Amino acid sequence: MRIFDPHIHMTSRTTDDYVAMHEAGVRALVEPSFWLGQPRTSPATFFDYFDSLLGWEPFRAAQHGIAHHCTLALNPKEANDPRCTPVLAELPRYLVKDRVVAVGEIGYDSMTPAEDHALAAQLQLAADHDLPALVHTPHRDKARGVARTLDVLRESALAPERVVLDHLNETTVAAATDNGVWLGFSIYPDTKMDEDRMVAILREYGRDIMDRVLVNSAADWGKSDPLKTRRTGLAMLAAGFTEDDVDRILWRNPVAFYGQSGRLELDAEKPAEGTFEGNSILRGGS
Repeated sequence: MRIFDPHIHMTSRTTDDYVAMHEAGVRALVEPSFWLGQPRTSPATFFDYFDSLLGWEPFRAAQHGIAHHCTLALNPKEANDPRCTPVLAELPRYLVKDRVVAVGEIGYDSMTPAEDHALAAQLQLAADHDLPALVHTPHRDKARGVARTLDVLRESALAPERVVLDHLNETTVAAATDNGVWLGFSIYPDTKMDEDRMVAILREYGRDIMDRVLVNSAADWGKSDPLKTRRTGLAMLAAGFTEDDVDRILWRNPVAFYGQSGRLELDAEKPAEGTFEGNSILRGGS
């Protein structure tokens, strides 16, 4: 089983997770920029974070045969903090970087006017840079948030096939399907979706959505599991889906979506051990 996790926050994970992911079949991933849990106090902290997603994390992933890509953005939660919003003016210099395969996570958290502005501005940045967009749907009042998101998308310059609406569930999949966007599902131990619910959605909607579904672990600093992608693949097989179906969902679909950036580098061969800025993941060198 080959796996491309299209949304996982490896900054929050250990090197042991990289080892387990490779053993489970993960060969590529996308790490979206997100809220770190502790509020940032200036734009400069974003720039250091972006640099780590472009430097240290690809280096760390490569030691375990996993191709690392990222998406960059001002996330919805921090779009409400005036200390952070100057990041919008600086994003263009980062969006031209190799391995930046989309603008994201953007979207809604609390559905405020500040979030309206940040979403519209960053959808325009995606269009200007010929990049797809990874759009976060709110965890509260999700149906209303998806409807509002779709309204903004229709007014944007970005085509629906260049957008993935993430964190969907049973209440929102129909609306997203009708609007032609890609459908993202986060598989979590206790919240969001689990693998059995994901299989039930695939059974209900079948071929109408199979070519547009992205399944991710969204693993971060909370209770989450970076192997939920594999567990979903196994649940699909147990439910009668074919190996080709699993490969489509867990590999070919994320390659197709993020491939629209023209920046995927899927060579997952492990390089020789080295250092990054003088630091080795071996905590002491070879």
